[in-house]
Amino acid sequence: MPGFEIFDDSEKQQVQEVMEKGFTFRYNFDGMRNDVWKARELEGMICETLQVKHAHLVSSGTTALSTALASAGIGAGDKVIVPPFTFVASVEAIVLAGAIPIFSEIDETLTLSPEGIQETLKTHPDIKAINFVHMCGSMGKMDEIKAICDQHNIILLEDACQATGATYKGQALGTIGQVGALSFDSVKTISCGEGGAILTNDSKIYDFAHQYSDHGHDHIGMDRGAETHPIMGSNYRISEMNAAVGVAQWKKLDRILDTQRRNKKALKDALSSYPEISFRVIPDESGDNAGFLSFMLPTEERTQEVAKALAEQGIPGVFYWYANNWHYLKNWHHIHQMKGPAKLPIDLIADRPDYSKVQTPKSDAIMSRTLSMLINLSWTEAQINERIAAFAKIFR
Repeated sequence: MPGFEIFDDSEKQQVQEVMEKGFTFRYNFDGMRNDVWKARELEGMICETLQVKHAHLVSSGTTALSTALASAGIGAGDKVIVPPFTFVASVEAIVLAGAIPIFSEIDETLTLSPEGIQETLKTHPDIKAINFVHMCGSMGKMDEIKAICDQHNIILLEDACQATGATYKGQALGTIGQVGALSFDSVKTISCGEGGAILTNDSKIYDFAHQYSDHGHDHIGMDRGAETHPIMGSNYRISEMNAAVGVAQWKKLDRILDTQRRNKKALKDALSSYPEISFRVIPDESGDNAGFLSFMLPTEERTQEVAKALAEQGIPGVFYWYANNWHYLKNWHHIHQMKGPAKLPIDLIADRPDYSKVQTPKSDAIMSRTLSMLINLSWTEAQINERIAAFAKIFR
């Protein structure tokens, strides 16, 4: 991770085919494109690899989340559980859908905990959906999570934007619940430059997804002007240029996962000798996409000390999420204030939560002691050994 590290002539060739033979718009213009359909091609590849019935490409992981929410019927006034550790888009998409984010605790899988969800349901029995985020390439306790959703008739939306190619007991993350989302932005496992995808085995959700992401077009026939509009939607379309990059990248997915897993194992094996370190809980190690190596230290102070020491030794790509402005609730001041450029739908809800007072002490206790190292594809053996040596200086 990320896929751009192994860009080569294959991405250029795919884009060149669009430039020379195809058309940049993903729909229609049949006579101009010489049967070049990159978005369709990539969607087919995703379905085949992930063994999911439907995949629909959009312009980003964020628009994939927005489309997934709408297509699963989640909207105005609906309550959606979300973790405090995630990329902020997971929360923004809920708010902009007119729904209400309800924060719940994580466990040492670094994802929502079954116990945290059960506690949240005691105070919010009317939860409509869970936005389950597979952070840093791995999964939570999916059997228990799915059982809770089934028991309470809750929609399970899987945000697998950081977990492309990861699986749980052989099933691709993003395909376990009713609907899932992937991201293909510039720094993801598979990169289209910008892009995302909705995954579902539900044909109704799929129909809403491709309609909602293109102004409600039904995409029936070959004349765009003659298409009907069963629903309202927006413009979340991916371009053929971005999809073309994704076609080349998707063919490298096995290579990417193999490389990440090999590099991560080398580091994890080395760090396993230090008693100060414990590792993130991964319920199915074989399904980890290995984009990150996440580990915990005994105290918040020691974690900050180690993060500082690694930076001083020139080791990049080590994240202390607890102090990160993008990925942890306590630092999202615009979320605390629900601040936008205009009045938000949530402002109309009288009993909305006061997000400035939300407390997630169990999550804080975990994240304040957690560091994550990005696993690069381009590392040489010498660069891996450099990282191992840096840890040795700190822990011996």
